[in-house]
Amino acid sequence: EEIMAHSSNVSSVVLGKGSGRMLATGGDDCRVNIWSVSKPNCIMSLTGHTSPIESLQVNPNEKLIVAGSRSGSIRVWDLEGAKVLRSLPGHKANICSLHFHPFGSFVASGSLDTNIKLWDVRRKGCIFTFKGHTEAVRCLRFSPDGKWVASAADDHTVKLWDLTAGKLMFEFTGHTGPVNVVEFHPNEYLLASGSSDRTVRFWDLEKFQVVSCIEEEATPVRCVLFNPDGCCLYSGFQDSLRVYGWEPERCFDVVLVNWGKVADLSISNNQLIGVSFAQSTVSSFVVDLSRVPKSDSIPHGLIRDDQPLVPPTPTGSSLRRIYDRPSTSCSKPQSRVKHNSESERHSPSSEDDRDEKESKAEIQNQEDYKEIFQPKNAICRTPPRNEPFPAPPEDEPGAAKEAVKPSQTADVQTSLPKQELVRTPDPVQRPPIASSTSLTRTEPSVIPAARNEPIGLKASDFLPAVKNQSQTELVDEEAMSQIRKGHETMCVVLTSRHKNLDTVRAVWSTSDIKARNSLDSAVAINDLSVVVDLLNIVNQKPSLWKLDLCTIVLPQIEKLLQSKYESYVQTGCTSLKLILQRFLPLITDILAAPPSVGVDISREERLHKCKLCYKQLKNISNVVKNKSGLSGRHGSAFRELLLLMAVLD
Repeated sequence: EEIMAHSSNVSSVVLGKGSGRMLATGGDDCRVNIWSVSKPNCIMSLTGHTSPIESLQVNPNEKLIVAGSRSGSIRVWDLEGAKVLRSLPGHKANICSLHFHPFGSFVASGSLDTNIKLWDVRRKGCIFTFKGHTEAVRCLRFSPDGKWVASAADDHTVKLWDLTAGKLMFEFTGHTGPVNVVEFHPNEYLLASGSSDRTVRFWDLEKFQVVSCIEEEATPVRCVLFNPDGCCLYSGFQDSLRVYGWEPERCFDVVLVNWGKVADLSISNNQLIGVSFAQSTVSSFVVDLSRVPKSDSIPHGLIRDDQPLVPPTPTGSSLRRIYDRPSTSCSKPQSRVKHNSESERHSPSSEDDRDEKESKAEIQNQEDYKEIFQPKNAICRTPPRNEPFPAPPEDEPGAAKEAVKPSQTADVQTSLPKQELVRTPDPVQRPPIASSTSLTRTEPSVIPAARNEPIGLKASDFLPAVKNQSQTELVDEEAMSQIRKGHETMCVVLTSRHKNLDTVRAVWSTSDIKARNSLDSAVAINDLSVVVDLLNIVNQKPSLWKLDLCTIVLPQIEKLLQSKYESYVQTGCTSLKLILQRFLPLITDILAAPPSVGVDISREERLHKCKLCYKQLKNISNVVKNKSGLSGRHGSAFRELLLLMAVLD
């Protein structure tokens, strides 16, 4: 199918990897247009950029899209809400590559300025800037476990970066031309790269060496994609799709596809979908993978003479280490998950008001928009099925296999999966405020920080029980007497807390080591609310943090992370993140250092503190792992902490 995607030249095209049916295009007209493969009409048009779109990427669940422009600006859009989420300035030149983290709210960007930046979309901030390439960064990919990011650049190198340590792990050299694309194996520690030197190289990520190199007398490699089970690699050239194995290197099949400047590949329903663009048009092609050999029955192409032909590795087995993915499953109802995710999609901050006014999402096709991007928890009695494209006619004997365009087949309806219909119980009839009831109340497992009414407090708790059901009015004096009892209890609690804070404040004012002695007194009081109040102050001044302060705070952080109060959990996560970023590299270096010669009392004390902190961090890591599968804001915070604590494993 060919569509007129923009009023000017198309500069970027990407497919959604979740369904394989969502298509996003960027053009010199500074717009991002959203399409459904096989449908001719634009669903949505995103505006706001002031320079041509150079790079696009859709997140795994196809709810967000990020666009980078020629000026170096980045915008993140919420497709369900049809609004801009974030504007991320920072790069000084063209955005050449973008990629979403597999399970966190992070985006990596590569630029013509040779820098790689890691962004926190939720908090609008640059977490790391990786420097090392000497020319434009053309492709970025996160590893399936989310711990690494691989980069390909015009300087002929592929680099592997450690997100936890924030530094370069290894540089792979061997390509003799610009490297256009990299891709991680879905299961094994294996990386594939394609270059303008017409080679595809496979790299072992355990031994940090090349596994194999396949060279073709074809055009430069434009895109690569592993089969979902990892049995083979699909490589897109100017006029063909080639299917490769790597141990030993071999070409299983060649499919002739005149797609020209192929930009992206995706797999859905055992069909490979490819998109290409030329001038203002975008074309999509479909290859039926059930007709494409993926193993060594009759190999096509050349096999190296110095290596014997060996049977392929059975699907599911691995010669290498396998990625350890964190659990992200959640047993909560879908509607609850939706509620939490909506709270994260807040509007841009006040400093982004100008971008918000200038950025718009113009819905061109309301029917398709509702079908594809409507909220997933909406009741849908007959959800449309995401069916494969009808297969092309069988190949004639002796004829070369070719891909077909979806336009040669019937129009296919596309949608994202909807939630199944769930019956909700009838609302419970609540008794009158003045009546007595023996019903037990269940408090929420997590008490939100922002709420309109106190948790666990009901007006009926402060009113006397009604003995006679016909009595509908209370004597004012009796009602006021009951209310005063609750008021006096609350005053006692608040007075006690105020007294404790005064004690801590007095220590802070008179002590030379303010933070340590104040926290000592707060911990001694044995009131977590006081600890939270003090940590909220200390977190604002990272310079106050010292190693001995960590030994006091870490046991309290473990309690805060397991608290039922959302505000306590937030404070604990913030403090733990500060400790991990500032002190974890120091702790690991000191513990790994050889013992000193002679007696060094200060070093021994520092070593003792590091051992104590390491032990406490190991205990906290178990709590973080258990909570990393939560949904919403808490889950994202715990998964971010899990990344930072990976060095403890």
